[in-house]
Amino acid sequence: MSKVIHIKDENFEREVIESEIPVLVDFWAPWCGPCKMLGPIVEELAEEYAGRIKVAKVDVDKNQQVAAAMGVRSVPMVALFDGKEVVDAMVGVRPKAAIAASLDRYLKKLDKKRKKEEKRRRNKARKAAAA
Repeated sequence: MSKVIHIKDENFEREVIESEIPVLVDFWAPWCGPCKMLGPIVEELAEEYAGRIKVAKVDVDKNQQVAAAMGVRSVPMVALFDGKEVVDAMVGVRPKAAIAASLDRYLKKLDKKRKKEEKRRRNKARKAAAA
């Protein structure tokens, strides 16, 4: 079962920008042949990264505000968002392994950042308890 969310202009901010986890967004169009080739790859990634990365699709023909705001000039384009920040973007069809490698790199970086923040919190709590 697919875990891909279909995003519209109206819910982009809520589903992508305000998401608790990173979001991979596939900007596509129904007339785009390469987009149709990328679609199944995006679906597979949604299954494989469920719970760690949200996967969404934006039809740029129907959601031109989002496409313009994100600077989408060519489709297909996949962009990895963490909050308002685009942490990676790829234009054109890419092999699944290339997209997965990008996701893995970012998740690893995010994990390191979270561990560092947790260590900082524990140290701060120890210092407060000792005072």
